[in-house]
Amino acid sequence: MRSLIRTTALAALLATAAGMALAHNCPNEMKAIDAKLATNPGLSADNAAKVKQLRADGEAHHKAGKHDDSMKALAEAKKILGI
Repeated sequence: MRSLIRTTALAALLATAAGMALAHNCPNEMKAIDAKLATNPGLSADNAAKVKQLRADGEAHHKAGKHDDSMKALAEAKKILGI
């Protein structure tokens, strides 16, 4: 019985840690996008606007605690930027 409790507690701890790790990665993704945008990457006006909107959406999702949605938006922005 103790083994089951320990295993369950460990699983809960690892799940929480994984969620926190993803949550803390959003700002790093935003910094990478900002750094690339600062180099004037030569995007079309439409793509530049889309990247900026996706980046803003990613930040809003991050602040709302929706880290999966944040990472999805930021990944799409990075794909457009080629990073």
